[in-house]
Amino acid sequence: MHRSHPSYNPTVQDKFSLSLLLTGANRIARRSIVGDRRGTLLTRSGFGKGDSIAMEITRLSNCNTVKELDFEAHHRIELTESSEPKKKVFKPCDIKYTDYTPCQEQDRAMSFPRENMIYRERHCPPVNEKLHCLIPAPKGYMPPFPWPKGRDYVHYANVPYKSLTVEKANQHWVEFQGNVFRFPGGGTMFPQGADAYIDELSSVIPIADGSIRTALDTGCGVASWGAYLFSRNVLAMSFAPRDNHEAQIQFALERGVPAIIGVLGSIRLPYPSRAFDMAQCSRCLIPWTSNDGIYLMEVDRVLRPGGYWILSGPPINWKTYYQTWKRTKEDLNAEQKKIEELAEKLCWEKKYEKGDIAIWRKKENDKYCNRKNTVKMCEPNDSEDVWYQKMDTCITPFPEVSSDEEVAGGKLEKFPARLFAVPPRISNGLIPDVTAESFEEDNKIWRKHVDVYKRVNNLIGSPRYRNIMDMNANLGGFAAAVHSKNSWVMNVVPTISKNTLGAIYERGLVGMYHDWCEGFSTYPRTYDFIHGSDVFDLYENTCNIEDILLEMDRILRPEGIVILRDGVDVLNKVKIIAAGMRWDVKLMDDEDGPLVPKKIMVAVKQYWVVSSSPQKNNNSTSSDE
Repeated sequence: MHRSHPSYNPTVQDKFSLSLLLTGANRIARRSIVGDRRGTLLTRSGFGKGDSIAMEITRLSNCNTVKELDFEAHHRIELTESSEPKKKVFKPCDIKYTDYTPCQEQDRAMSFPRENMIYRERHCPPVNEKLHCLIPAPKGYMPPFPWPKGRDYVHYANVPYKSLTVEKANQHWVEFQGNVFRFPGGGTMFPQGADAYIDELSSVIPIADGSIRTALDTGCGVASWGAYLFSRNVLAMSFAPRDNHEAQIQFALERGVPAIIGVLGSIRLPYPSRAFDMAQCSRCLIPWTSNDGIYLMEVDRVLRPGGYWILSGPPINWKTYYQTWKRTKEDLNAEQKKIEELAEKLCWEKKYEKGDIAIWRKKENDKYCNRKNTVKMCEPNDSEDVWYQKMDTCITPFPEVSSDEEVAGGKLEKFPARLFAVPPRISNGLIPDVTAESFEEDNKIWRKHVDVYKRVNNLIGSPRYRNIMDMNANLGGFAAAVHSKNSWVMNVVPTISKNTLGAIYERGLVGMYHDWCEGFSTYPRTYDFIHGSDVFDLYENTCNIEDILLEMDRILRPEGIVILRDGVDVLNKVKIIAAGMRWDVKLMDDEDGPLVPKKIMVAVKQYWVVSSSPQKNNNSTSSDE
């Protein structure tokens, strides 16, 4: 919707006072054609149609002020060129890299064994093969529909792949209508829609009262289960491999649903133990009985004591579907019996089986487990060491309890009280140097920080920024402070930092482990807002800052924002690099004053897309801004 507002002069109230200068949408775009040294044409202009929001913060130090950064979604309006020196100007990558996922590329994957889905796991390029160009958005790219409309509609230009509309047509995964995809909420095992499916689950699982907050969808398709759980205050983490089901994770994130590219193969999932209140496989086709039940053991590792596992699809209801599945009765019956035996070893109790759905509940502690001495138990300390670690055919032990009624690992508050309650991992002293008092103080600090962010950009908390990432989440304070019905946060705990991810999940938030020296397990253009605190201080001597920034650019949507809080020296380096990446960048002081050594960097990624001009070489392509 286009609105016109008169501009006005701001009044300075304090160091961080700001004014919004609202300008009309009919500003004339300035365009200029600039040729790079290799002859590639770059069309440069402003963002284009839509509202323009500019803001100004008074400078009371030697830092550059945050001035005239544009946070609104639009394209082709005038941009002010930065006068800052640029060490390097990054060119667009070739058009073939539009959907580049560095650690899940098909050509590289096919060189690895297919056994146990190893070829679908992460296989990142060596340093000398990393791209040092900007991943282009496809022609016609548009900002995603705001939530909740975005749950049901995706622009075709953003994810131009129709194969699922044909392959899954009778299952109502996705439909193509004009220039958009529509997601009616169907699924292979819920033909009546995700809401009806969740209603049936709710007859057994206490989804409605806040007891269930974090969920895991293994082999998620287009993540309609997670999309419809959001309205019930449940946050589902979905994963699926990059395979012949073209762009399923890309669709999920474009809809605004937490998801990563991933697979249950030979290495552990990038989540802590006891992370999820509920997990499901809805015709995910994971061979649960293969390799002595190793995949179900991995689900058990990440399932919280008292949590639920849902299986809908083979072999459940095999008597009805054995012919459709083209398998024998004997084979399917044996598979289900094997799953039942594994569940008993894991200390799961079946609570429900009707029609296509079976539900098990993991017991709250091991006091009543009916296990034989022959069951192999994992080493207790190994359950948190997961990054590139091989799965083992062993069962993760429950944390010890002192009574039959105690919940192993600690009882959690119901959400939303859980968000600010002290996580059991902290109250039990399992995170070094973190206490209940320091946890409370961290929450206060992040509330103050986020208040400043919202004064810099009052669109934070609105549907404008749906998919948010915190690159160095620590205790999840940023995510808790920015919590809103309009957004979700991917809390990333770097593998070289303190392991706090378990406490983040205990707060009812989601996230994963990651090493920022490598590519993230997602498609390009999947996050609206990237936040990072002390990321570059952490990695400055570990890997190339330029590589981290280029990866941030890959996963950030056009006109998305970045807010970094880091040491002034490293942020000055970051600013120079980022200015050559088509980011509009400004630095500001910490809210506690110019003498604080940490500064804040605010950036907006410019809108530009690949053009229809002929390619000039293999490394770069023409673009329209």
